[in-house]
Amino acid sequence: MADAPLRKIIHVDMDAFYASVEQRDDPALRGLPVAVGGKSGRGVVAAASYEARVFGVRSAMPSVTALRRCPDLVFVKPRFEVYRAVSQQIRAIFADYTPLIEPLSLDEAYLDVTEDIRGLGSARAIAEEIRARIKAETRLTASAGVSYNKFIAKLASDQNKPDGLCVIPPAKGAAFVASLPVRRFHGVGPVTARKMEALGIRTGADLCAQPRAFLDAHFGSFAAYLYGAARGEDHRPVRVDRPSKSIGAERTFFDDLSDRDALHAALENVADAAWARVDRYGALGRTVTLKLRYADFRTITRARSSHIPIADRALFLATGLAMLDALLPTPLGIRLLGLTLSNITGEQGRPDPQPSLPLLE
Repeated sequence: MADAPLRKIIHVDMDAFYASVEQRDDPALRGLPVAVGGKSGRGVVAAASYEARVFGVRSAMPSVTALRRCPDLVFVKPRFEVYRAVSQQIRAIFADYTPLIEPLSLDEAYLDVTEDIRGLGSARAIAEEIRARIKAETRLTASAGVSYNKFIAKLASDQNKPDGLCVIPPAKGAAFVASLPVRRFHGVGPVTARKMEALGIRTGADLCAQPRAFLDAHFGSFAAYLYGAARGEDHRPVRVDRPSKSIGAERTFFDDLSDRDALHAALENVADAAWARVDRYGALGRTVTLKLRYADFRTITRARSSHIPIADRALFLATGLAMLDALLPTPLGIRLLGLTLSNITGEQGRPDPQPSLPLLE
């Protein structure tokens, strides 16, 4: 691996994609705090404009929480067919520069431009031209990170958002990683970040200072990734159309539920959150899995598979409701519901997504 030629990787990430599309198509929304999603008490924010993010509004946040943080928040119903069409426009631009494209979602992708097929001279020049074309052809902005591996390119794309470009050459990779908080590392979620902080690991430099044996002891199989990442190392290639395993959502309730109508409403909300992700990844799947946790913390799952891909939210929800009804009535309250689409086929989604998006009601 050490003798392998360095790759030239670009990570392109659209800026507040769903919300920006809505602001582009409706001039009355420009400059306003916008949330794409449902405004109802059980709704969830699918995306937030930068004006909304100033107030702490984030994707996957319950709509009631978002409204508390930003009372003037404007909710817009998602139009996934429009987002997919724009995403296809953007991917067509990518294809003019490389066949090696790994979509992570509708709004971001890795490109391997080691081979400069248009003769532009550098990965920076390629990224600049791609960003300019996206702006000219879609009237939307994109940020890009350019580096010698996927890990650093993704970190770099977030460095100068929105509408920014950041280039990290090989000689500066380790120092760049050392300067960042570990919570920004791809794969380090809130739980892992808190565990690291308890161990005195707050930055890439702190992580790099830990012996491999220490990381093995505390982080198990994740240690190898962390050890390399802390040194600016990542040998993963850009993988074209790598299939996802499953996409879903789950919700934990403050009060246990036992009433059928309340459980149906709760599962509908879970299905909305899950299907927003399914739509975002452009996924098609054949298996729906219901996850249910009782008040005594006993957890069960039920799954049903279809001969044809489940292509709409209505069928996804109906399958989940049928499995739920088979378990009712219940002598115990239910504290968690989850719904997942798996057996993914023919999709263009994020490689290895988290199997569920946890939400707290």
